[in-house]
Amino acid sequence: MAHARISASLPPDIDPTKAPLAFGRRALPKLNEELQSPELLTQQRALMALCDLVHDPENVYQAIEIGFLDNLKTLLLHHDSTLRQKAIEILYVMAMHSVGRKRLIENGLISALAKLLNDPEDICRKNTHQTIEMMARLPEGLGDQLQALIKKSYMGLYLDMYIQA
Repeated sequence: MAHARISASLPPDIDPTKAPLAFGRRALPKLNEELQSPELLTQQRALMALCDLVHDPENVYQAIEIGFLDNLKTLLLHHDSTLRQKAIEILYVMAMHSVGRKRLIENGLISALAKLLNDPEDICRKNTHQTIEMMARLPEGLGDQLQALIKKSYMGLYLDMYIQA
């Protein structure tokens, strides 16, 4: 006779880095709630799912309207490197769309991005440079603050390449 046996490990087809995701209009608001969770794993899962969703321009617009930019701005300064890396990656994908670039500039993310130019993680610095470059493509993005930041970031990038050589 067969006996029921419960395993302590997850089934092989379940990825622990993926968040259970709501569908339709409820997906992004649910992820926004999870980003504000005190648990690190919940925040990481929400960022992984959001990173997949923002490749759709409709989701970029909806995420901006919900208020993700404020949450991502606070996560840029988090002590966990995975959160910083995914937050800047999401901002970069948002900056690829014109509405995203405009709202990044309007929400004052330039100063938050400036703090990531000296991040110890290479991927964070790379995505920060790319995000700043995308923001500079708009006329309003070429303000004095962004121009100074671009000069500073490229000088830092060249210094990093010089030191590694």
